[in-house]
Amino acid sequence: MPVTHGESFLKRAIAAGAGEQPSDLVVKNVKLFNVIDGSCTATDIAIVGDRIVGTYGSYEGVETLDAEGRVAVPGFIDTHLHVESSLVTPFEFDRCVLPHGVTTAICDPHEIANVLGAEGIRYFLDASLETVLDLKVNLSSCVPATSFETAGACLEIEDLLPFRDHPSVIGLAEFMNFPGVLACDPKVLAKLAAFQDGHIDGHAPLLSGRGLNGYLAAGIRTDHEATSAEEALEKLSKGMTVLMREGSVSKDLDALAPILTPDVSAFVALCTDDRNPLDIAEEGHLDSMVRRLISKGIRPLDAYRAASWSGANAFGLRDRGLLAPGKRADIVILDDFEDCRVNRVVCGGRMVTDAAFEARGSVAPVGLASVKIEPVAAGEFVIPARNDEASVIGVLPGKIITEHLVKRLPVTEGRTLPDLDQDVLKVAVVERHGKSGNIGLGFVHGFGMKRGAIASSVGHDSHNICVVGADDMSIANAVNRVIAMKGGFAVADSDGVLAELALPVAGLMSLEPFETVRTDLETLRTAARSLGCTLEEPFLQVAFLPLPVIPHLKITDHGVFDVDKFELVDQGS
Repeated sequence: MPVTHGESFLKRAIAAGAGEQPSDLVVKNVKLFNVIDGSCTATDIAIVGDRIVGTYGSYEGVETLDAEGRVAVPGFIDTHLHVESSLVTPFEFDRCVLPHGVTTAICDPHEIANVLGAEGIRYFLDASLETVLDLKVNLSSCVPATSFETAGACLEIEDLLPFRDHPSVIGLAEFMNFPGVLACDPKVLAKLAAFQDGHIDGHAPLLSGRGLNGYLAAGIRTDHEATSAEEALEKLSKGMTVLMREGSVSKDLDALAPILTPDVSAFVALCTDDRNPLDIAEEGHLDSMVRRLISKGIRPLDAYRAASWSGANAFGLRDRGLLAPGKRADIVILDDFEDCRVNRVVCGGRMVTDAAFEARGSVAPVGLASVKIEPVAAGEFVIPARNDEASVIGVLPGKIITEHLVKRLPVTEGRTLPDLDQDVLKVAVVERHGKSGNIGLGFVHGFGMKRGAIASSVGHDSHNICVVGADDMSIANAVNRVIAMKGGFAVADSDGVLAELALPVAGLMSLEPFETVRTDLETLRTAARSLGCTLEEPFLQVAFLPLPVIPHLKITDHGVFDVDKFELVDQGS
């Protein structure tokens, strides 16, 4: 719940900071790492309520935490993510990432908003008042992302304004429709104008030159879509804060690490965007990013600054990002400083324990009947032969950017077929909101599958059912299992279902603990590999195939979409 700092609190904080009365909690025997100057100093850290009141001195407290000589750094801030992509509810996300030192997460609930509209945003805002970590919300700016897909909802400025003054809201979330910005679309301008005095998050993959200038002239100041050092440096030079991203699919850390120098580290922050519990268990969260950056020769000061202070400044969170009196008591205590191994976490002045999670209030799940279509038949996935060549989506492992390939595919009895020798499979998007009944059909390269199909109701951003498969019966089996589960992931072959994960909360999130989801993802990954899939994270890769705001070729329930031309592809031309 939001903390009120009235006069009585301030009197206690001032007195405790001055050493005139005990603090609520004192972290003793700790080395404080300062992300401003890089110093590391033995001290106590005194806390009253959710606030640090004393450092660089000795303090007494009602409660003490002995750090046993370990190093303390500021709590980590994930500057851009979609909790829904963790596949668990905000409450399980809370429990999953806080032990990795993430004390603030800035989320855009546009996945659930594309399914449920304002009801989905309200669910996240209600949950943000109960989580132990500080879950901040940017209001979803582009629902739907384009007019070339069928979403479950549409949000205009009138739908967003009622949430503007909520205590968890920072501003406007990633503005994906950069063509709409540059074209001065009236609905786009209405949203931008309403948030000129607040934060507006950016989303402009490969945008450069005068086009980038025009985009930034709208008051947009952050971007997480840079995939090369050259792109990131141009955005930095034009005043943007670059959010270095390393998620389950979008892996940009290796490409962007060279930009994290002493000169610019105050203007580079970290984010995950989309990371699931299996990857968090195997690799970590922002702690993993810090660890890898330091291993690449980045100064620890720059890595830890990017994980905390830089993000706080970029998003106007003036009360955190630094271990200092007057700042929010978000503290990560490390077993290993250079390898960023977390021992204990204090979040908002509270020690992160099982008891802290158990004391949270609850919020009822929403969207439990959001999949509103009947089962499909294999014949609905037949692609009539119309041309000797077809546009094929080329998947790039570790990227959500795709290639626009053109390949000659086999034709039999008037049907264009997949070609497993060329690693070309069918891909389809089945509208699941009960609005259009559309099924978009196309081809995709890069999965490596020799048989079977993978289906997902997580399909950015409109979240229709996306399926990749080698034959029509396997495709139908996978899609129908997703429909029966009211959302989720399914791996199937022509005989039936091989593995599954139910995601009944808006077709996006599980009702199970994150540990269960992690185990189910392992089973799904094994099943996908049994089909020959060569991708490390096939399910989120499937989920990004319908994202028509990321170059170059995608697919929606309307059909194959050329993002560069911003139009549907005529496969018969």
